[in-house]
Amino acid sequence: MTMTPIDAADASPVSRSLPRLGEPARFRVAGTAAVVIGALLFGFFVQYVGVSQLSYARDQQVALDAFRYELANATAPVGQVGPNSKLLEIGTPVALLEIPVIRMREVVLEGTTSSTTVSGPAHRRDTPLPGQAGASVVYGRQASYGAPFRSLSVLRAGDKIIATTGQGEATYRVTGVRYTGDELPEPMTSGGGRLTLVSASGVPFIPDSIIRVDAKLTSEAQPSPGKVIGYAALDANELTMEGDAGGWPLLVIGLIALFVTLALFTVSRRFWGRWQTWIVAVPVLMALGSFSAQQVAVLLPNVI
Repeated sequence: MTMTPIDAADASPVSRSLPRLGEPARFRVAGTAAVVIGALLFGFFVQYVGVSQLSYARDQQVALDAFRYELANATAPVGQVGPNSKLLEIGTPVALLEIPVIRMREVVLEGTTSSTTVSGPAHRRDTPLPGQAGASVVYGRQASYGAPFRSLSVLRAGDKIIATTGQGEATYRVTGVRYTGDELPEPMTSGGGRLTLVSASGVPFIPDSIIRVDAKLTSEAQPSPGKVIGYAALDANELTMEGDAGGWPLLVIGLIALFVTLALFTVSRRFWGRWQTWIVAVPVLMALGSFSAQQVAVLLPNVI
């Protein structure tokens, strides 16, 4: 009787212990992987295009309601510290910023961390509030979470900017738009005020420059309370193009939840059924993708 030769690799104990996938099985594994990746990517897409916009709109409405209440009761912040003589909490509403030519009307929050700019434009804490003497600086996102500063590049000299704070309404006129490497604006006159709006510039999510819009205070400068903190006291994550490392723990939790979910669905598909499993799996994977995308947005630079 003729013996069929055995491949040397197949004869080894290790190769005999490894499962072999036939063509149909390989297609099923590849299809499953494609569906999982697709559900996750779709979750990211839904987060940035839909959920993030709803989240931003909600945060802005809550901030506007709180700021209006404080304005009505004359308790809105006018400096780096609040009525309790402590530094303002990150995320505190400090101004209402309006730019009529680009139809922008946003509540400005205190602190320029990435976790703050997902809720609105943010005031850099070491600078005076808008309307006060000195150089005020406000950061805003270009592409995600409302993208309040996406249209800064269309501003031109002479365009009007209005800022409302606890000290009243202040008006500015744009003096210029500059990018990374451009010359700095002329020094301010004594007692004058300037507002600089900062964001990313270039292709959304992969910017190649920083855009800064400078505007001169044309209304009377309001008094500025004494400084409590300066530039050197800012955290690294409050500077331009910096992310917030605070998003890492939640992102890790999201990834762990993803791996656990995939393991459960693998078992479920075997014992419960393919279609039943996917009907439940796809929404869960999309939710995990959306949650992970939210944490990634916090890790991304604060002006993207």
